[in-house]
Amino acid sequence: MKYFFDFCFGVILLILLSTPMLIIAITIRISSKGPVIFWSDRVGFAGKIFSMPKFRTMFDNTEVLATDKLNNPNESITSIGKFLRKYSLDELPQLFLIIKGSMSFVGPRPALFNQTELIELRKNGGLDQVIPGLTGWAQVNGRDKISNAEKVELDLEYMRYKSFWFDIKILLITFVAVFKSTDVVH
Repeated sequence: MKYFFDFCFGVILLILLSTPMLIIAITIRISSKGPVIFWSDRVGFAGKIFSMPKFRTMFDNTEVLATDKLNNPNESITSIGKFLRKYSLDELPQLFLIIKGSMSFVGPRPALFNQTELIELRKNGGLDQVIPGLTGWAQVNGRDKISNAEKVELDLEYMRYKSFWFDIKILLITFVAVFKSTDVVH
């Protein structure tokens, strides 16, 4: 049922958001040099590395690190990138992966390939056996402001109470958080 929901809702959103996504792509292309889509190597189901698309929000050739690990993250983010990140619009290309089935709307947010502590904590908790999500319980309970250990605890809590209605609750909280742009550091 989860994949059926992800697929159907993903297709509907992709159709509804295709024009805004095209406008975002054109704006990125005009505003700074580099590709429109940034492909980020992430850790997915069973610890396998996959390429996750995002609208590019940083200048081309920025070091591939979690934003909070960059020396001066605000200097690396483009002007349009700040807006896209604030409202999580940079995440929209992930709809393609949700439709494909390699991501879900709700699940643990996929770690960057070099976030070794987070990857190890998730593996120890069995979270590497869960399809990663566009949003998750950890995302709506702190996003950029919580530690790796707290993220894993919240993701484990999600797994204990996982249900269709819990997913709907997380999606609704996500929508409100994105609209208010809460807990966004960079």
